[in-house]
Amino acid sequence: MKRKEQLTQTHAAILAAAREQFLSRGYQATSTREIARQVGITQPALYHHFNDKEAIFLAVVEEVGQETQTGITQVNAQVQAGTLTDPVEALAAVTEVLLSVHPRDVFSVLHGSFRYLAPSNKGQLGQLLMKDYLGPLAAFFDLGLVTLRPQLSAQEAASFYLTSLSPLFNNFHHVGPADASKHEQIVILLRLILFGIATEK
Repeated sequence: MKRKEQLTQTHAAILAAAREQFLSRGYQATSTREIARQVGITQPALYHHFNDKEAIFLAVVEEVGQETQTGITQVNAQVQAGTLTDPVEALAAVTEVLLSVHPRDVFSVLHGSFRYLAPSNKGQLGQLLMKDYLGPLAAFFDLGLVTLRPQLSAQEAASFYLTSLSPLFNNFHHVGPADASKHEQIVILLRLILFGIATEK
């Protein structure tokens, strides 16, 4: 194998191992030593591909974010085309995009890393969060399928929605009956997010 091909394969293997660890364990609990061990290379070899842990993390977020953006944009297109007309089911499709990419609470993983990053990397992470997550989510709420409260912007709705998904990522805050399918859990939680927990008198 040519060296260039070997370097490309190693680079991809680092990203794959880092993605698995960052998304399942979070930024702080992931080490470059463990990423290198999983790939089967030394730490110096890993740093040949990435300057540091923060650079690896941002590369993972960019890769995962692009997948998320693509998935949400596809759902938005279905709403615009009129093939998704139920607001809860449409938002469930958006939620399933996030769940397919993120094994842990997406907001906790991304926001939880901010305190450990250099200022310039915090800025880059914020841009990725806006471009790949909050932007497409705001675009969904801008479509008008979900009727927002007066004075509530699509951007605010997107932020609230994203920070409210944590029960879907763990068993501690299980929503719905114990035997509910994942889709049923999603729908139950989304109804709580969209319509609240109380009836108006």
